[in-house]
Amino acid sequence: MSDLAERLGVAPVTARRDVEALAARGLLDRAHGSVSWPRGQGPAGSAPGAGSPVIGMLAPAAAYYFAEVIRGAHEAAARLGARLILRVSDYRSEDDASHAAGLLAAGAQGLLVAPSWTAPDHPERYGDWVAALPVPTVLVERLGVPGGPLDDLDRVRSDHAHGVLLAVRHLIRLGHGTPLLVARADSPTAMAVRAGYARALDAMGLRAPLPVLDSSSAERRPALFEEAARGLAAAVRAGRATAALMHNDEDATWMVRRLAELGVRVPDDLSLITYDDEVAALADTPLTAVAPPKRAVGRHAAELLVGRLTVPADEAEPRVHLDLLPSLRVRASCGGPPAR
Repeated sequence: MSDLAERLGVAPVTARRDVEALAARGLLDRAHGSVSWPRGQGPAGSAPGAGSPVIGMLAPAAAYYFAEVIRGAHEAAARLGARLILRVSDYRSEDDASHAAGLLAAGAQGLLVAPSWTAPDHPERYGDWVAALPVPTVLVERLGVPGGPLDDLDRVRSDHAHGVLLAVRHLIRLGHGTPLLVARADSPTAMAVRAGYARALDAMGLRAPLPVLDSSSAERRPALFEEAARGLAAAVRAGRATAALMHNDEDATWMVRRLAELGVRVPDDLSLITYDDEVAALADTPLTAVAPPKRAVGRHAAELLVGRLTVPADEAEPRVHLDLLPSLRVRASCGGPPAR
């Protein structure tokens, strides 16, 4: 037990309590001062039988958007008798490869990988190590460079372009002109929303009333957020916009409050749809939101990877690129048609 506590870098009392809890669930054998795997089982651990697959998951964060992705993957792995181990890279792209190596060293036989890309050039700069992984790999909520080596991997992602189309179409059907886009540029989702906005306008034969308003967190980059708020308020007052789509939820809740201070009310003066649907329903004015199928992405990705690990190679299906469609959840921030 003392060796275990030292190796894990925890207090002996913490190790003892955890061992007691695991032993009570039949996952460890505990004797006086020592601990061992149950007879016939190895580090595959939580699933019945020593041959249970171990899958690793690399995520850029364990909160906000990716909390649901992780939850879906964990639930699917448990249902299929696999063990999921997780590493979080905290959006440091340069550390992704070492985290993946750590998962492999911990026994992962396959990987679910969501790299910490935060800029348009990151897939090209930090994508080679993903394609070179020596185990079955599923790319999660990410796209590589078109035509690049990552195209040969399995992947599961939300179709953010479709989500943007849902939002734009809803606002147009309410009688609004082309909505403005207010968006970040610091994540793959943000970049996909921006690209999806251009595609949606093109598909519907619309023209943006103004260029995309760059935004950010009101806490991290307050000057940029304030510039976006004032730009949006000015567009409303000038009659150039009665509706907007904003990425993401946290920024949108701040934006509604700031717009009110600037004399623009949601939804009376501006109909607003946000993207992500993490906290949109909890805003003072509940926000209509595009909801990517985050939990389903994690579930399908884990199911795909476990299938790769358990089906003989000569019976394996072709590689899969699976795009799941977001949904639109209508709330109070999109009232009725715009005021005339």
